[in-house]
Amino acid sequence: MSNPIQVGILGCGNISAAYMRMASFFKDYKVVACADLNSAFAEARASEFSLRALSIDALLADPEIDLIVNLTIPAAHFSVSKSILEAGKHVYSEKPYVLSVAEGKELAALAQSKGLRIGSSPDTFLGASHQLARSLLDSGELGEITSGTAHVMNHGMEHWHPNPDFFYQPGAGPVLDLGPYYITNLVQLIGPVVSVSAMSSTPQKARTIANGDRTGQTVPVDTPTTVHALLKFKSGAIISYGTSWDVHSSEHNNMELYGEKGSMYVPDPNFFAGELRTGDTTQAPITRAWQHPFNEINDKGHANYRGVGLAEMAVAISEERPHRCSNDLALHVVDVMTSILHSAETGLVIELTTSCEKPAPLSPEQAQALIA
Repeated sequence: MSNPIQVGILGCGNISAAYMRMASFFKDYKVVACADLNSAFAEARASEFSLRALSIDALLADPEIDLIVNLTIPAAHFSVSKSILEAGKHVYSEKPYVLSVAEGKELAALAQSKGLRIGSSPDTFLGASHQLARSLLDSGELGEITSGTAHVMNHGMEHWHPNPDFFYQPGAGPVLDLGPYYITNLVQLIGPVVSVSAMSSTPQKARTIANGDRTGQTVPVDTPTTVHALLKFKSGAIISYGTSWDVHSSEHNNMELYGEKGSMYVPDPNFFAGELRTGDTTQAPITRAWQHPFNEINDKGHANYRGVGLAEMAVAISEERPHRCSNDLALHVVDVMTSILHSAETGLVIELTTSCEKPAPLSPEQAQALIA
């Protein structure tokens, strides 16, 4: 694509720096401006990354901006994304992109009526390890996946985040905050989910901030912090999914998939790279690797390619083809997550109302073509 899409960022909190910093790695979009309810935040980010600091209204009205990245808090994602679409611009949202299926369907209808696109993180499933896993599964090396486990467990966000309040409110918690990484990866590997059942608990009713200017302050906990679920996939696979912010230490692998011919041990879907292993009854698990540009260390000692979903979306818009971090995929993941929470609250098995196609794989050659 000869002319990169011009991008504005709405929301200049912690995560905005990563989007702004990583934009230089990709050639198909350029971050040119930012805005925030707190103008001082926007001005600080603009100074740091040589951007234009605008008011929110000015960002929405700017004729040079084609797409706006929505980095507001989850509770505001729907209203902010709606305002972006109403302004005639494509939107790419931080996860979870909405908090209900109804919200997602309303945004999809609005986007379609205006000929616009909706994209959403996470894009870590486009990373080297997860695309290698996809390639091995698509080749049939492990046969059909019949079952598996996924675990994401730690002791909460208040230990590192200076303002962790929203993590412990409805719209966040470990399911909606970290679940998008795991469930999106499961969907891209083995397809859509058809039903879920779950149980949950909230062992601590308040959390004490341990980092930053508010150290020692407490925040209330109004959403479940430990959730265990069973996910039944259209393929027939059944995955046990456990997520908690009440665990000091765990030795569970992040993700294990059990196939007819062997097993796969998938690294943390929160990251783009990591050790992928496979094994069967004849040998100890072996590490698998391939040459992929997203294996390369490029950011503070990590392989960090946050923004690849946005870059791939920009190319897809210009080529008039579906993009991988799509509305359908993000909405289905929201359906899975909210159904898990509903099942945990009611004790019911929840049949999902959405589905999606697996996003197209991203080969090493296709990934390389996105890099500046």
